[in-house]
Amino acid sequence: MDVLGDGLVEALRLLLTGDEDTWAITALTLRVSLSAALIAFLLGVPVGALIALRRFWGRRVLHAVANTGMGMPPVVVGLFITVLLWRSGPLGSLGLLYTPTAMVIAQAVIATPIVIALTAAALQQVDPDFLLQMRGLGATRLRALGALLGEARLPLLAAGMAGFGAVVSEVGAAQMVGGNLAGETRVLTTAAVLATSRGQFALAIAFGLVLLAIAFAVNLAITFAQHRQAANR
Repeated sequence: MDVLGDGLVEALRLLLTGDEDTWAITALTLRVSLSAALIAFLLGVPVGALIALRRFWGRRVLHAVANTGMGMPPVVVGLFITVLLWRSGPLGSLGLLYTPTAMVIAQAVIATPIVIALTAAALQQVDPDFLLQMRGLGATRLRALGALLGEARLPLLAAGMAGFGAVVSEVGAAQMVGGNLAGETRVLTTAAVLATSRGQFALAIAFGLVLLAIAFAVNLAITFAQHRQAANR
């Protein structure tokens, strides 16, 4: 209990005193994870919509791959990205390993299957005649699709947030491709692991509490949006 109390006090001290290292780590965490979640959203929503709305060869296989990717261990993703970006690897000449860019790539790979699978599930729940009705009212194919996405906007938002939640809290891939370099690639999760390995439990708990605060803020925003939509119906 003393350790938890010390961790809470340390978290408040680090944030309220404007500790530069803590704010830098927090800012990098948000920058990397939000970038990865945005990429995953931009890639995942179209693919998820394609799976939900179209019939094509390999559709079920693609859907199965996305569902499987939802449970893929981040350390496996980190391993493959590390091999690709290693100096002797196919993309080694880019010099991206142990940089925030490599972390964004790894986290985007983790989040994209989640967004695809949840988007497909959300759009499959919409009335299948919705697009036909929109087309019957004279809407173009693109406008009808836009209306459909608008109808499912909250589930799509939840899909994006699920992708963000998956990457902001992961440590395996971030540490493998980022290297946990102080001032360069250290994020909240890897900083917490490092502090724990050094026996600095209060500091590790402080980083964990900051991470929980970020997750709570994201989920609170979604909850308010859901209740606002329910109130407007």
